[in-house]
Amino acid sequence: MILLRLENLSVRYGDVLALREACIAVQEKMITSLVGANGAGKSTTLRAISGLVPSSHGSLYFEDRNIGPLSTDERVELGLIQIPEGRLIFPYMTVRENLEMGSMTKRSRPERNVNRERMMEMFPILRERTDQLASTLSGGEQQMLAIARGLMAKPRLLMLDEPSLGLSPLLVKEIFHTLKRINGQGTTILLVEQNVKQSLEIAHCGYVLENGRIVSSAGAQDLLKSDHVRKAYLGL
Repeated sequence: MILLRLENLSVRYGDVLALREACIAVQEKMITSLVGANGAGKSTTLRAISGLVPSSHGSLYFEDRNIGPLSTDERVELGLIQIPEGRLIFPYMTVRENLEMGSMTKRSRPERNVNRERMMEMFPILRERTDQLASTLSGGEQQMLAIARGLMAKPRLLMLDEPSLGLSPLLVKEIFHTLKRINGQGTTILLVEQNVKQSLEIAHCGYVLENGRIVSSAGAQDLLKSDHVRKAYLGL
C-alpha cells in the first residue's frame, strides 16, 4: 500500500525553483531513502510534505487523502512526524520533558506513559539521563532523543532529515541500525541523507535527487549498483 504520494510537486523560494515536479511514492512499512548532494532539494521535499513550505504546483496524498490544504499541525495529527536536521531538541528541558513534548497530539496523548517507557527500553541511555537537561547530552544521545521524541507521537510516517549529520562513524552506524530496528517494528520511514551508501543499505527503495529533480528511482540495492550512483556518490 502506498502511504504517501507526491505527484509533480514543485516548490519555489522566490524566483528559485527548489523542487521540480517530484513524483515519489512511499510504501507502507518500508524505508524509502531520498539521497543526493547538499542543496539538491532533499530538505525542501520534507518541509513541503510537513507543510512548512507551500508547494507551487502538484499534489500531496497521504493514505489517498489530499493533504495539500492542511496546516502543519493537522498533518502532524494524521501521523506525519518529521525529525528535523540538527535535531532541534529543547535544550533547557530534561530528557523526560522532551519526550513528553513529543506526545502532544490527540492520537498519542492517552498513551504517553506507555510510549515513554517503550522509548526508555529502546534507548536505555535515555533512562539513565531522564532528569538531565537535553543540552548536556552528547551529539549521539541528542539524536537518539530526537528520534525517541518523534516516536512518542505514534507516527504513521516518520521522516528524518540528515540524522547522521555531525556524528562519528561509530554513532552513524548505531543510528542507522536503530532506524532499521524501528522499521522492523512496523514504522514507515522516509529518510533524507547525504550518506548515500548507508542510507540505501538499510532502505527498501530510493530516489536520487539532483538540482531539484528526481533523476533516478529504483530498489535500494539496484541504486547501489547503478553506475551513476557509484560514480557520483560513492566515488567508485
